[in-house]
Amino acid sequence: MAQGGASYQDVDASYLEKRSLRKGATTALLWALGVGAVISGDYFGWNFGLAAGGFWGMCIATMLMALMYVCMVFSIAELSAALPHAGGFYAFTRAALGPLGGYLCGVTDTIEYVITPAVIVDGIGGYLSQLVPDVPAFVWWLLAYGIFVAINIRGVELTLRVGLVITVLAVAVLVVFYSGAIVTGAFSADRLFNIAPEAGQSATFLPRGVRGVFAALPYAIWFYLAIEQLPLAAEEAHDAAASMPRALLYGIGTLLVLSLLTLVLNSGVGGGALEVSASKAPLEVGLRAVFGRGATSAVLTMTALAGLVASFHSVIYAYGRVLFSLSRAGYFPRSISLTSKNQTPHVALLLGAVIGLAATFAIDRFRKGVVGAALLNMAVFGAVISYALVMLSYIRLRATRPELPRPYRSPLGVPGAALGALLSIVALAATFYTEEYRPAVYGVAIFVGLALLYYLLYSRTRLVAQAPEEQIALSRDHQKR
Repeated sequence: MAQGGASYQDVDASYLEKRSLRKGATTALLWALGVGAVISGDYFGWNFGLAAGGFWGMCIATMLMALMYVCMVFSIAELSAALPHAGGFYAFTRAALGPLGGYLCGVTDTIEYVITPAVIVDGIGGYLSQLVPDVPAFVWWLLAYGIFVAINIRGVELTLRVGLVITVLAVAVLVVFYSGAIVTGAFSADRLFNIAPEAGQSATFLPRGVRGVFAALPYAIWFYLAIEQLPLAAEEAHDAAASMPRALLYGIGTLLVLSLLTLVLNSGVGGGALEVSASKAPLEVGLRAVFGRGATSAVLTMTALAGLVASFHSVIYAYGRVLFSLSRAGYFPRSISLTSKNQTPHVALLLGAVIGLAATFAIDRFRKGVVGAALLNMAVFGAVISYALVMLSYIRLRATRPELPRPYRSPLGVPGAALGALLSIVALAATFYTEEYRPAVYGVAIFVGLALLYYLLYSRTRLVAQAPEEQIALSRDHQKR
C-alpha cells in the first residue's frame, strides 16, 4: 500500500497489543495536565523577556503571544474532538497534509517536548542552588529526571493524580505571592520601569525600542508553551470528544490570568524589572521581597519548586506520548513504542530523558551562563513550527473534510487559525534574533534536516497501516478513490 510518497506495511493484532495505553483521564485531570505543563513559565524563563524588551516590550509581546495561543487552542479543541488520537498535532497534520507533513510536525513536537523539560530542569537547579549552594546543579538534574520518569513509567493514573496535586499546589503558591505583593505594599509600579534605555532610546517605555518587543516574543511564549500537549492524552481520556475541548479552554483561561498577574506583580517587587530580568529564580526574588529572608520565605521558595516540578512532570508525559505515537506508526524505530506491563511507553520515556539531559549538559559545557535561555529558544523554535503547521492543517481540513464529525467547533474558525499561523511565523523569526542563542537554534534546524533525511531514505517505506492515526487517514483516502 502506498500513499503520498510513503508505503505501508501491515502488522498483526499483537503489534498494537504491545503498544496499548490505559484510559484514566477526566476533565479535571486533563486541566491539571495542561496547566501543569505550562505553569513553570510563571516561575522561570519569562523574565528573560524583561531584559530583551523592558516591561512594556515584554507586555506587548505577551499580549501578541496570548492572542496566538487563544487562536490555536480554539483550533485544536475542534481538532482534538474530531481526531482523538495519541499523536496530537502529528495526527492532525497527518490527516491534512499527508505522511510527510505529519512527520515534520511530529519531529518539531518531539523537539519541543524533549527540550522543554531540559529548560525546566535547569530552572529547578537554579532554585535549589539558592537553598543548597554547595550541591552542583547536575545532581538536581539527574535526581529530577530519575524521580519523575519513574512516576510516569509506573502508570497513567499515578502520573495524572500526582500532576493534579502538584499543579494545585503550584497555583496556590502563585496566589500567595500575588496576595502578599498587594497586601504588604511590596509592589510598586515604579519598579516596573527601572531598566535603563539603551543608547539611541530616549525613554523607558520601550528601553530596547520596537525591536525589543520582537526579541521578547520567545520569552512571552513561555507563559503558555505546552498547553497544546493535551491532545496527546486523547487515547487515555474517558470521553475525549467532550472532555478535551473543555480542558483546553479552562486551561488557557487559567494561564491567561496567571501570566498577567505574574508579569505585573513579579516585575514590580524587590529590585524591580532590572533585578528580576537577570534572575534564574524570579519568583524567589519576589517571595524574598514580600516575606523577607526568614523561614517563611525559605519555605515558600522550596514550595515554589512545585511550579517547575508540575511542568517538568507533565512534559515528560508529553514527550513519552509523542515519541510513542510516531514510533507506533513507524516514523521512528518501532521499538520506541513498546509499552510496559503498566501500559506506559517506558522506552520512549527513558530515551527522551537521555536526550534532554544530554542537551542540558552540552549547553552547560559550551555556553555557560545562558543554558536556560538557549534551551528555551530551542524549545520555542520547535513549538512555533508545529503551531503554524497545525493551524494550516485546521484550515485545510475545514476546506477538504467538511464531513469530518466535529462535536466541538471553534468560534474563531478559519480567520482565527490564519491569524494564529501568521503570529507563529513571526515568533519563529524571533528565535533567531538574539545572536548568542543562534548556534543552539541552528543545531535544532540541522536536527530537523537530518530527521527529514531519515524519513525520506528509510522510514517512509516502513509505515504501519494499522496505527490509529494512519488507519483513519488511509481509510478516508480509499473512500475518496
